[in-house]
Amino acid sequence: MTTHTKNPITDSFTYHFETSKSAEEMCKLLLDVRQWWVGFYEETITGESKKLNDEFTFLAGNGMHFTRMKLIALEPSSRIEWIVTESKLTFLSDPEEWIDTTISFDIKSKGSKTEVTFTHRGLVPQIECYNNCSKAWTEYLNAFKKIVNEPITA
Repeated sequence: MTTHTKNPITDSFTYHFETSKSAEEMCKLLLDVRQWWVGFYEETITGESKKLNDEFTFLAGNGMHFTRMKLIALEPSSRIEWIVTESKLTFLSDPEEWIDTTISFDIKSKGSKTEVTFTHRGLVPQIECYNNCSKAWTEYLNAFKKIVNEPITA
């Protein structure tokens, strides 16, 4: 009998988009979490995310979602990664489901475009939060993509 176990890296939630902004501009925007993780669920973000080991908290949905994250990787204009160190998602049977998952952005220059790949490593289809959380990530990232791709008007 053969059993198949899903690979937590390849089965994790990912989202890709391209922009005409430079990799440097995108890295700066993405380090400011308030630029891309707000706008839908009365979010409150406290703390910083500018240099390694900075921590911030995210609170949304009248307290239904609380996470604390620590910046664990920063390769300027290339990669940003946070680890979830605390999690209280009260809408789940296991409110700590996100603990030790990571959220990252990989940024690559491709000609005149910049490719951005978001990954929530550990957010896999087998866990309770996957459907709701992947939909929420898609909402946030679609809105951010639209903002960074809007033409500048005078």
